[in-house]
Amino acid sequence: MADTRQQEHEDDGAAPGELLIEAARRNNTDLLQEVIDEAGSPEKAAILLNTTKTVLGNHVYHEAALRGNYEVIDLLLDQEGFECDPISLREGDTPLHSAARYINTLPPNSDDEWAAAFLSLMTDAGSDARIKNKANLTPAQLIDPLLPHLKQQLQDAIESQQNESEYVEKPLSKHELAELEREHQEEGDVGSASDSDFDLDEYKKEKERQKVG
Repeated sequence: MADTRQQEHEDDGAAPGELLIEAARRNNTDLLQEVIDEAGSPEKAAILLNTTKTVLGNHVYHEAALRGNYEVIDLLLDQEGFECDPISLREGDTPLHSAARYINTLPPNSDDEWAAAFLSLMTDAGSDARIKNKANLTPAQLIDPLLPHLKQQLQDAIESQQNESEYVEKPLSKHELAELEREHQEEGDVGSASDSDFDLDEYKKEKERQKVG
């Protein structure tokens, strides 16, 4: 038996982008998966997911985040090549800004654990808490002051992501590379002729061990 939902979409003549926006707004994971599958390949699906926008300039991810649609976001973030930090046209928001705006609309007696998990879902998958919007605000700065634990959670994400970016090893300059190779050659003169080829990473690690020692 044919899928009536799919038949309705075909009858309406809705484009894939329109279906994506509908899926994001309604938290409809079945429809989202259907559009992804019909894209034909992960690469084509990623292009469609990353380039589809509303008339106001929001991406699919923004539309889901503005409504707190956890399940759709979870599925989006599982897609290969999905962009975690698209920028909205009007406010310059990332989806994490959109999530903060949604959380601010929740009633005071809402489940804070859910909100924390919602933010973690996004930051753990790669949404950058450091990005500022057109108002020069990070998502943490957008969070209502009456929700200090959520504000702190996003602030912690900023620090964690900053530390990770600083940990990435800075590429060596041509001079530094030449110096390393020269030292290696000098040391190799007294070594065995059967030594393996020069391994820069291993050599740098050995130099660091010598410094510590």
